[in-house]
Amino acid sequence: MTDIKGFCEPRFEAVRTALAALLGKDDVGASAAVYVDGEPVVDIWGGHADADRSVGWERDTLTGVNSTTKNMTALCALILADRGELDLSAPVAAYWPEFAAAGKEKVLVRHVLSHTAGLPDLSGPTTVEELYDWDSVTAGLAAQAPEWEPGTAAGYHALTFGFLMGEIVRRITGRSLGEFFAEDVAKPLGADFHIGLPTEHDHRVAPLIPPPPLTDEYAAGAPLGPDGTRRENTGVAIRVKDANSPAWRRAQIPAVNGFGNARSVALVQSVLANQGSAGGVRLLSSKGCEPAWQEVFRGGDRVLGTPMCWTAGFGKFGNTFGWGGWGGSLVASDPDSRMTVAYVMNQMIDRDCQEDNRGMEIIMAACSGLR
Repeated sequence: MTDIKGFCEPRFEAVRTALAALLGKDDVGASAAVYVDGEPVVDIWGGHADADRSVGWERDTLTGVNSTTKNMTALCALILADRGELDLSAPVAAYWPEFAAAGKEKVLVRHVLSHTAGLPDLSGPTTVEELYDWDSVTAGLAAQAPEWEPGTAAGYHALTFGFLMGEIVRRITGRSLGEFFAEDVAKPLGADFHIGLPTEHDHRVAPLIPPPPLTDEYAAGAPLGPDGTRRENTGVAIRVKDANSPAWRRAQIPAVNGFGNARSVALVQSVLANQGSAGGVRLLSSKGCEPAWQEVFRGGDRVLGTPMCWTAGFGKFGNTFGWGGWGGSLVASDPDSRMTVAYVMNQMIDRDCQEDNRGMEIIMAACSGLR
């Protein structure tokens, strides 16, 4: 049995058992956390931070969580909305006038948050390095025409979600999304999560490990549709080697380049599950949390090729909301039980070739603790 460190309330012992089983099978290093009523009830980790299994996964180990970052970006939007600085029903162009070009004057903020804005792809950049030029990417998005009438269809905005919301946040606050998150979310909560990772934290990063037998050339792509075909990816192909690079860590790509661990992911998202506060720190009102689980769109997603329910920033699954990242990280919150569960790992799994239920196993184990 893999040695699991950290603490776990007795009623949630199934979470410890589940993480140990994962580390004994597919995982190299991982962490799991559960928050109830804004307080930690499970905070555990184990395994190794490197593919050679020579460096232990420690309490403060960080790793890239890819699209799990979208949950953090969405929270920033909801905080600004709760403060009255952002209207989710307003046109994006009310905050970003140039965005009205090419027929986008009716794109609303909630369209961006719910992946219904019609801008699932970046038309300009062809290399990962071009993603690091914020002004160029956002200027390109402002000039782009939507693929469909905004609000009438959904298509997962894998990269554009972060640039669109990030530019809206920048226009309102004068700060990058990463700066806003660091100062208004992470700092008051004491959360060890970063969008744009400072150099001094590099030594704590566990690099992502590509799915066996693939190499670090393994790239993120649109998932297979129900008919077994893949939507043509017109955007930048991001490889594991890119996500593990120092340049990626320094950049602002708020849809996908957050760094944290299960503790920090669960802590931040527990704010929404617990009516706006966690650990005695209030970030927004109880009412301000509600868009996180209120349905905005339900139907087939043109990019994911599957039926989806999107809220203002999150996927909704039954009573829970949240989202996961390329390779396997995941966070889910249940506002009824005021519980948030997170799973963060370094060993990636290719869902096209192998089912990946690791995060769900952690979530189900946590739910058994509530019963």
